[in-house]
Amino acid sequence: MIAQRSMLRLFCTALLALSLAPTLHADDFSTALERGTLRVGVSLFTPWTLRDPDGELRGFEIDVARQLAGDMGLEPEFQVYEWDRIINALLAGEIDVIAAGMGITPARALQIAFSDPYSASGVTLLVHTANTESVSRLVDLDRADYTVASVTDTLGDSVAGQVFEHAERRRFATSEEAEAALLAGDIDAYVVSSPEARFLAFDHPDTLDIPLGEPLLVVQAGFAVAPGEQRLLNFLDAWITHQRASRWLEAVYERWFATTAWKNGNDS
Repeated sequence: MIAQRSMLRLFCTALLALSLAPTLHADDFSTALERGTLRVGVSLFTPWTLRDPDGELRGFEIDVARQLAGDMGLEPEFQVYEWDRIINALLAGEIDVIAAGMGITPARALQIAFSDPYSASGVTLLVHTANTESVSRLVDLDRADYTVASVTDTLGDSVAGQVFEHAERRRFATSEEAEAALLAGDIDAYVVSSPEARFLAFDHPDTLDIPLGEPLLVVQAGFAVAPGEQRLLNFLDAWITHQRASRWLEAVYERWFATTAWKNGNDS
């Protein structure tokens, strides 16, 4: 009988501890409020996030994250990662949120939690014109004598792996490396986001071209937080709903994706 009572007390104590755990646990949302900063993980992809000539961060995600943090009463603290490191940084607690035009996919949702979508993008093909004069279809590039590049672990990387069975594949850690290789003619094509392709082709009209009329893939992008951060996720969803209703998100998106005014520093 005494043993049964001891077991019952032990069970009740364990049950009480479990019931109090959510209250006692300091989640990222609470920690950010106490710290006074929102740690935002970004990655350098034009025009989501880029560096100006002075090395300062600019771009769509920078504007969005500054507004988000301000509406939380916090200061944004940006941390730049190579794309294949950014999810691990979130899971390791180095950052509170990813704001990097990250496409919402089932595979990623197994690792992290996504907010509602707040932007959209596509994946397309960018080619070096001197190397690919006869290319007008994907099948024209899927040959062993062509080299197709992508940035590791991006949606472009996934699409390239599915579409190109015969072409040589090269995978880069950063978009800067992939862009430099394409401009130098070291690779023939680059599977990349539609906005990045458009702006690169605009900057280098004699060298680069987008041969396909339609994107290879269209995706919705959301903020990403660590699993279990429900309060932060609730705030992000409510914030997105509010900023969509006010058309602020639409205006910022148009500024960065539909014009090139920001290239001359006119992004205010």
